[in-house]
Amino acid sequence: MNSSSLMETKPNPNIPDISPGDTVKVSVKVVEGDKERIQAFQGVVLKLRHGADGGSFTMRRVTHGVGVERTFLFRSPLIEKVELLRHGKVRRAKLYYLRERSGKAARIREKRQARGKEQEES
Repeated sequence: MNSSSLMETKPNPNIPDISPGDTVKVSVKVVEGDKERIQAFQGVVLKLRHGADGGSFTMRRVTHGVGVERTFLFRSPLIEKVELLRHGKVRRAKLYYLRERSGKAARIREKRQARGKEQEES
């Protein structure tokens, strides 16, 4: 018996294809008492995990000198939307080495996008 047979979940259409090293902004529904609001969390994707439950992705950001990591489920109905801000160029699947780095040492280069139709038309 596996977890997928117990509960049917469908993928969240608001999540684009992301990869480690990408800078993304996740808007999450937060319930406080009887009120509900949207909270944004912007950071770098450290790792992706694919599994029978749909998988998850972990993000990291540094706020006021303190590193904060947060894990989101791909199939979570609480994720309102995910905006892809930058594609990062990395050579690893898990970016745990960013935990020990700060400042300029923690920068990730941006992946250069190939010019498609704009270059062909001109």
